[in-house]
Amino acid sequence: MASSNRDNDFINPNTSSPITVSDADSFLLDSSQIGSASGSFQNEGFLSGLDAAAGTSDAEFGFSRPDFRQTPLVGTVDFYDRHVFLCYKNLQVWPPRIQATEFDRLPRLLAAALSARKNDINKQTRLTICEGHDGTETSNGDVLIFPDMIRYRRLTHFDVDTFVEEVLVKDGEWLPGNPEALTGWYIFVCCHGSRDRRCGVCGPAIVSRLREEIEKHDLQGKISVSPCSHIGGHKFAGNVIIFGPNTNKEISGHWYGYVTPDDVPQLLEQHVAKGEIVDWLWRGQMGLSEDEQKASQEYRLSVNGGTYMGRGTKNSDDVGTSTCGSQLEGIDCCRANGNISCCQNTQLPVNTENFDLHQENTDFTSEKKKSFRRQISRSNSGKGARSRKVCSMPTWYESWEREDTYAVLAVIGAVVSVAYAFNCYRQLK
Repeated sequence: MASSNRDNDFINPNTSSPITVSDADSFLLDSSQIGSASGSFQNEGFLSGLDAAAGTSDAEFGFSRPDFRQTPLVGTVDFYDRHVFLCYKNLQVWPPRIQATEFDRLPRLLAAALSARKNDINKQTRLTICEGHDGTETSNGDVLIFPDMIRYRRLTHFDVDTFVEEVLVKDGEWLPGNPEALTGWYIFVCCHGSRDRRCGVCGPAIVSRLREEIEKHDLQGKISVSPCSHIGGHKFAGNVIIFGPNTNKEISGHWYGYVTPDDVPQLLEQHVAKGEIVDWLWRGQMGLSEDEQKASQEYRLSVNGGTYMGRGTKNSDDVGTSTCGSQLEGIDCCRANGNISCCQNTQLPVNTENFDLHQENTDFTSEKKKSFRRQISRSNSGKGARSRKVCSMPTWYESWEREDTYAVLAVIGAVVSVAYAFNCYRQLK
């Protein structure tokens, strides 16, 4: 796999140092734009300067940038078994490489301890920093561990060696800390703007939309959203990781790339509420190798008739029938143009009734999965405009409604058949 997809924060037990990211993929901000030499980044002017840059840089670094949705996503997540998130300060004060900064001792010492004990850790472990605020649900020093779904409160730099030994090496418990069970869904969005401008522009917009939808549908306490530091694959910004139960109630971590704020309702409706992966944005999954990620997606596509269930690229409004026409021959238009989705889909409403986070995924059977098939329709962008094919995924309500219609028709057919047979029997008598 190309080095540009790898993460400096990934602790690999089989190597002598953390995997690094190539400069070609980093688009690092100039050091003069980061903050004071002390590394504390307490100057609030940095935040306003970054926000101003984000507002004027969308064409270069945001969702309209030239490289947006120009690279296939699947298989761009390095294999790992466990993800550790350290809650520490906020994205406005994170330096480019927070795990190596001289003056932020806690993340630096935790990363160093993981590296020093790499040969003793049986699980390949990834360390990422997420936002933490004292007096809130996630305070500075809190540690979240997936897929274990546990939280340890208020780790300090004095506790790092003991914590790594007891929890990450021995797979035990850290005392005096008590592990708290995590429930619901956890979503992390890379917003590390001092590491890469693309993440700094795209990430905060996605976080805002996620929180807006969660509040709008009264899902607080069921879905947690946190900005996080660099996770690898800058060019795929916005980058999103979702941890939650799969159909077998096992915790899995799924990575998405090229996410925009407009994709948020679909991620919530399809992935969180229904347990369905949004394949056209899917980068890969914790616990799977690159080949396994690709095979997993191929299997889902075969189950779904070889189609992606999603929307398309930023230029999908300009895509004509010549690009998407191959879908009628069994080749999905979303796989045309270099395996990049070129389809559109109407925005999916978030149905809050589906957010029974402990039950709904087990109820979503394989038969219901098969009912999600792409519909092909035509739409006109205006009077006199040429028509184009649009790939549309039915909503959960439309799918069930169609199944009910088929059932009614089957019953009617059976009744007619029985009546006809009975009539023939009477004539024979």
